[in-house]
Amino acid sequence: MNLRSYLDQSGVQYQWLHHDMAYTAQELAQREHTSGRKVIKPVVVEADGQHLLCALPAAYQVDLERLREELHATAAKLADEQTMQQLFKDCELGAEPPIGGMFGLPTLMDESVEAQDEVTFQAGTHQDAVRMSVEDYMRITNPRVANFRR
Repeated sequence: MNLRSYLDQSGVQYQWLHHDMAYTAQELAQREHTSGRKVIKPVVVEADGQHLLCALPAAYQVDLERLREELHATAAKLADEQTMQQLFKDCELGAEPPIGGMFGLPTLMDESVEAQDEVTFQAGTHQDAVRMSVEDYMRITNPRVANFRR
């Protein structure tokens, strides 16, 4: 299922955006003239052998030690490119939408996202993005909320 169909079937309001190439979440914020706190990026982590999608603002990084503690895991590491390509077959590498459920992954959202009124994120390509309310984003992702940013 592609992202647009997923969003339409979920019944959420969203804007589909098209912009010049943006390879990072920070570049996406610049292209869409929005704060890096309102652009969220996915970071896939493997914790004790299980993959999960972490969603956090573009301006931050995942604190793996804090995340490991939050998950009560013995080990946590970033997924490699080969894993990313396997998990997100229909997406350009680095342009994955932060919606774990579309890909059979649980979503863990950093608590700082809740402070925003809306979020923007890559839509599977480096030229497409989606903007929606945080409430709708949380409704379609049903994330576990935690503090794992640095």
